[in-house]
Amino acid sequence: MQLDKRAQTLLKTLVERYIADGQPVGSRSLSRISGLELSPATIRNIMADLEEMGFVSSPHTSAGRVPTPRGYRFFVDTLLTVQSLDEGAMDSRMPPLLAIGSPQKIISNAAQVLSSLSHFAGVVLTPKRDSAFKQVDFIRLSERRILLVIVSPSGEVQNRLLLTDVDYTPSQLVEAANYLNQHYGGQRFEDIRMRLAAEVRQLRDDMTRLLHAAVEAGNDAMADECDDVVISGERNLLSVAELSSDMGSLRKLFDLFEQKTSLMQLLDVSSKATGVQIFIGGESHLVPMEEMSVVTAPYEVNGTVVGTLGVVGPTRMAYEQVIPIVDITARLLSNALSQH
Repeated sequence: MQLDKRAQTLLKTLVERYIADGQPVGSRSLSRISGLELSPATIRNIMADLEEMGFVSSPHTSAGRVPTPRGYRFFVDTLLTVQSLDEGAMDSRMPPLLAIGSPQKIISNAAQVLSSLSHFAGVVLTPKRDSAFKQVDFIRLSERRILLVIVSPSGEVQNRLLLTDVDYTPSQLVEAANYLNQHYGGQRFEDIRMRLAAEVRQLRDDMTRLLHAAVEAGNDAMADECDDVVISGERNLLSVAELSSDMGSLRKLFDLFEQKTSLMQLLDVSSKATGVQIFIGGESHLVPMEEMSVVTAPYEVNGTVVGTLGVVGPTRMAYEQVIPIVDITARLLSNALSQH
C-alpha cells in the first residue's frame, strides 16, 4: 500500500522514537520531532489513516500509538537507513572469531560475537555434517583397545573406541589405516560398507574384521547428532519486557531455545535466500512470538552456502545497527571457515 511523503515521514519518526524509548508516541511529540510543519490535528488525521491501514495501533493505556508488525515491515523495507559499519573496525572487535581453532569453535565464537554486539541472542545454524572422511588413523591404547581417529573433509575430528578380539600390532594398524585412506579416502562410510565385503577378500580375516569395525564405527560417528544450532546470549532476552512480560511469553521464549525446531526451520529457510533477511513476528508463521524479530544471513565455505547465522531479539530493535552486524559477521565467518 502506497503512503505519501508526509505519512512515510511520520511513520518513520514514530517507529524510530518507539524503538528508542519503548513508549507510545503521541501526535504532539510527532509534531515536535518530525520536522514537518503540520498541526497536531493534521497529524492526528494522518495517524488515524495509518492505524486504519494497519501500520500502527493504539494501546488501551495511552493516547499514543505504537508500530504493528506491518508497520515495522514497511519501515524496514522502505524507510530504514542502515548504518555504515566498518568491516575492518568490526574485525578488530572480534578477534576470537578469526583465531585458529576447530570449525565448531569458530562457529561458537561467531554466535558470541553476534550476541555481544547486538545485546540480544546470537544464533548459528551449523553446516550439515559430511559423512565422508578425509583420513583415518588407528592408535593402539592397550591390548584389544584401539582408538579410531576420523578426520572429515572440513577438518572436524571424531574419535571412537574400538574393542577388538585380536591384539593388533602398531604395524598392522598402520597397514589398515593406509588401506582405508588409499582406497576409500573422500568417500562416505555408508558407501564404503557396501563395497568393503567384495573388495577385501585378499586380506587376512583378522584385518578384514578390523576394517569392518572401523567402517561401522565411522558411520556411527558421522551420523551422531551434533549441535545443529549454536546459541549465545539467550539470557539477554529476559531483560526485554516485550518478550518476558508474562508467563506465556516466557514459556514460548524458553521453548524456542530448548526445542530449537522452529528456530532451525527459520534459519534453514533463510539459507536459501541471498543476503540479510528480516523476519518480524506476527507476519511470519516461522517466528513463534508476535513481539520477536529475527535478522539472518547465510554464510559460506569456499563459495558454497553451508549455514545461516542471525540475531534473535524484540521487534523493537535497532534494525539499522543489527543488520550490518549480521551481514559483516556472516562474511567474516565465511572467510574464517574457508581459510581453515
